[in-house]
Amino acid sequence: MTTTPAPPTGGVEVEVCAVVLAAGEGRRLRPLTEHLPKALCPVGNVPLLDRALHRVAVLGFDDPATVAVNACYLGDQVVEHVGGRAALSVEPGDPLGTSGGVANLRPWIDGRGVLVGNADAYLAAPDAPPGPDVAALLAGWDGRTVRLLGQPVDGPPRPGDFGRHRFAGFSLLPWSRVRDLPVEPTELVHTVWRPAEAAGELEVVEFSGRYLDTGTPADYLAANLHAAGGGSLVDPTAEVTGGHRAAVVGAGAVVRGTLERCVVWPGGLVRADEHLTDAIRVGDTLTVPAGG
Repeated sequence: MTTTPAPPTGGVEVEVCAVVLAAGEGRRLRPLTEHLPKALCPVGNVPLLDRALHRVAVLGFDDPATVAVNACYLGDQVVEHVGGRAALSVEPGDPLGTSGGVANLRPWIDGRGVLVGNADAYLAAPDAPPGPDVAALLAGWDGRTVRLLGQPVDGPPRPGDFGRHRFAGFSLLPWSRVRDLPVEPTELVHTVWRPAEAAGELEVVEFSGRYLDTGTPADYLAANLHAAGGGSLVDPTAEVTGGHRAAVVGAGAVVRGTLERCVVWPGGLVRADEHLTDAIRVGDTLTVPAGG
């Protein structure tokens, strides 16, 4: 495995498209994902999927010919939300996983390399806006190797790590690794990343910013609080008369009680007699603890 330094500039040498994976059930985020698919859960009052689509749009993948989104769990919500911004691949039955989802898009990918991003990945680089923060994956690519965005690991590596790095939400795949992928429930770590690593054809591009996969209530809350910049982020249409410290309050929410390290989804209600800490509020009754 090769660790590739992130160059400041550089162009793509082969034709590339982008795929944003948004089909997953988000089981670890239940009961939040009983209301919305994980890809549409808001972080910093912006749906995760919109964050991912913006990130690749800045790199030039900004229409149905260049970017695709897959959907399955609560897929009608994803399809409606995406509209005409991207090509759509709706998987019947259960989600196909990261590898099966890419394989199902093979006719659309059609010989191109593919930048694959997880919709649930929250990334924030200290020195680059969304888009340029992952552009190093594309810089100078020869169209043959597999590239992963990797966050440096503090402490002993875990079994799922790649050397001294942990996968950070985006990878770049050559067509040679995509054309024979099975259209069945499988994951890229098994079908592409590890085989490429074993063959000496995997490069890790280091990402020095903050990465969270938002897969648990604790990480989802952490991503929201990071997006709020250490303070509170309140949508202009929210009605907030209670106190708040380190909170994210969505559009049309009403907060009469107090919040500390909390997220209130759009349209949520916090009553005057409520004090919420380390929690996510949905509607007027659902409170999901997110501490620890």
